[in-house]
Amino acid sequence: MRDLQRHADTSGRPAAPPALDAELCESLFGSLQRSDQRAKAQKYVLGLLSVRGRKTLRNIAAHFGGAAAQQNVHHFISTSPWDWMPVRQALARYAHRALAPDAWVVSSLLIPKTGPHSAGVDEQPAPTGQVFKGQHAVGAWLASGRSAVPVHWHLRLSARWGADPLRRRANIPPDAAVGTVEECVRQAMSDVLGTDGVPHGPVVVDVADVDAVSVACFLSSAGIPFVIRADSDTRLRLDRSRLPRHGGQERTAGELADALPHLRQRVNPGDGLTTASAIPVAASPARSGRMLLLGEWGPAGQPRRRVWLTNVAAPASALRLARLSDAVERDFAAISENVGMRDFTGRSFPGWHHHITLASVAHLAVALESPAPARASDTSHNKSITVR
Repeated sequence: MRDLQRHADTSGRPAAPPALDAELCESLFGSLQRSDQRAKAQKYVLGLLSVRGRKTLRNIAAHFGGAAAQQNVHHFISTSPWDWMPVRQALARYAHRALAPDAWVVSSLLIPKTGPHSAGVDEQPAPTGQVFKGQHAVGAWLASGRSAVPVHWHLRLSARWGADPLRRRANIPPDAAVGTVEECVRQAMSDVLGTDGVPHGPVVVDVADVDAVSVACFLSSAGIPFVIRADSDTRLRLDRSRLPRHGGQERTAGELADALPHLRQRVNPGDGLTTASAIPVAASPARSGRMLLLGEWGPAGQPRRRVWLTNVAAPASALRLARLSDAVERDFAAISENVGMRDFTGRSFPGWHHHITLASVAHLAVALESPAPARASDTSHNKSITVR
C-alpha cells in the first residue's frame, strides 16, 4: 500500500506530489475555460492527495479553509457545468505517453451507500451472488503490468432514475442513458474507440453479468483485439471448420473447456507456467466472428480458474492481456482507494462524474511517481498481438 501522506514540507503541511506539476495540470485542465476553474481543479486534486481519511467535499474544503472554501468546493464539484469528457480525453493521452500501457481494461466498481439519495443508488447484484445497496459504475483503464490508470467512467442508472422527481433532484442530464451494466460496458467501449491519440486496443473486459459473445462480436466488428471474461454458462458452438470431427451442438463454455483435454497446453503468460486450452468456437449463425474459448487452470489438482473469449491467436499473449485485470484490481486497492475514488457523498450526477474524474487524475499523479513493481506479470516487454 502506497503512503499518500509522504509528501510533506518541513512545516508538516501536505505538499503537492512532484508529479502534480504545472505541465501536468496544464495538459489535463486546459479544456476548462476559466483560470479560476483550472486552479480549483488543481486544488481539488491536491486535496484528494493530501487529506487524511475520507475524501469528502467537507473534508477537502476543511483542509483548505472554512465555510467559504466549503461553498466553493461544493459549487465547483456538484453544480458547476464544466465538461468532464475533455479532461478524461486529456488524461488518456497523458497516461498513454507517460506510462506506455499495453491495453484498455473495462471493469466494474461497486460503491456501497447507506442513503438513498445519491445518483444511481439501487439494490445491486454483487459478484458473490448477494445483493448490496449502492452505486455500480463501469470504468475503462489504461493498464500494463507496471501500472493501471482509470480514465473513463459510466454510472449505471436504473429506470427509476430516468424519471422525475429523482432525475431532476440528481440533476441527471437528458442525454444520460438509463440501462443495464452491459450497456455501460458498451458505452465505455465507445469512449475507448472515441479517444483520439490513444490506440483503441487491445481491450480486456472483466465485468460480471454481461453477454460475453455480444461484446466479443461488437469488438470483432471494429477490428479490435480483445480478451473478455466469460461466464461458465455462456452458450457457444465449436467452430467445425477447424474442429471437423467434433459435434456442432451448442454447449456451455464450462462444458467445452472441460470436455477437450487434448487441447490443453502449458503456456507462460509472464508469471510462470500455467495450463490453458484454446478451443475454436463460433457464435450462433446470427452473430459473426470466429474466436477462441480460452480455459485456464491453476496448479495441478486445482479446478479451472477462468474462461475467456478472445481473438488473439496465441494463448500466452491472450492470458498475458487477461492478467491486466489483476493489475487494475491491484492498483485500485493501492492507489484509487487512497485518493477517494469511492468517497463522493453528494447527490448530483454531475458531481459524481466531476469527483471521480479528478480522483482519476490524482491516481495518475501517484502512478507517475511510483517505481515500477518488480512483477513477473509485467507485459511491457511484449507488444506484439496477433489477431485471428
